[in-house]
Amino acid sequence: MTNPIRFDDGAAYERYMGVWSQLAGAAFLDWMAPAPELRWLDVGCGNGAFTEVLTSCCAPRALHGIDPSPAQLAYARTRPTLRDAELLEGDAMALPYADALFDVAVMPLVIFFVPVPATGVAEMARVVRAGGLIAAYAWDMHGGGFPYHVLQREMRDLGAVVPAPPSVEASRLDMLRELWRGAGLVDVATHEITVQRTFASFDDYWATILGGPSIGRALASMSPDAIGRLQARLRACLPADAQGQMTYSARANAVRGRVRHAMMAP
Repeated sequence: MTNPIRFDDGAAYERYMGVWSQLAGAAFLDWMAPAPELRWLDVGCGNGAFTEVLTSCCAPRALHGIDPSPAQLAYARTRPTLRDAELLEGDAMALPYADALFDVAVMPLVIFFVPVPATGVAEMARVVRAGGLIAAYAWDMHGGGFPYHVLQREMRDLGAVVPAPPSVEASRLDMLRELWRGAGLVDVATHEITVQRTFASFDDYWATILGGPSIGRALASMSPDAIGRLQARLRACLPADAQGQMTYSARANAVRGRVRHAMMAP
């Protein structure tokens, strides 16, 4: 059994995943094309990386975020753009909000961490008004779309234990579509998102992954010889350009749907 993935360092998460989240999040919001002045709920807001993009792109009338990690929320509250957001500690499967309170609920890079994804989607649908929007995006874990897929693959090949989210199946495009339809949502649509990130050097990349949630601990458990072999394999898999920079892509699956109006037939 692998150790659970823990998010207890907002600054390290920002470097490891926050940049990727904002790149994919901007494309996700562009695809959603929401109207301005809506009441938003960000489920699994973490350190506020995506929430910050939401604020700048969507001009929300009200913005709420919920996350189980106090450390991540503490980091989110340091972002000047989120000074007016209400950020609470809580559970995606038991949202502490009244029915039909929001216009939009989003779950960015979170659904594969929800123990029972269907419950998380049902909770979002409960707290969004009729006609409101429910959407999410998740790294394509099965298709190799996770930003650190190559790193994890090479670590496993060297015998390291690499933590994995509890609900990886929920990241599949067909599963997202099924979850949204299973929650009774209508006008369900899916979309693939591809983004690129550039690291200044291999050393920049290595320092970034050392701070990754649980990955850092897994790396620390490897012997110096194994670390040397891992670095050599990563340099071969992720070659640098003439300036020493490393650029590669990641891919996410996105889904959106609307809460059914009471007058609509099932």
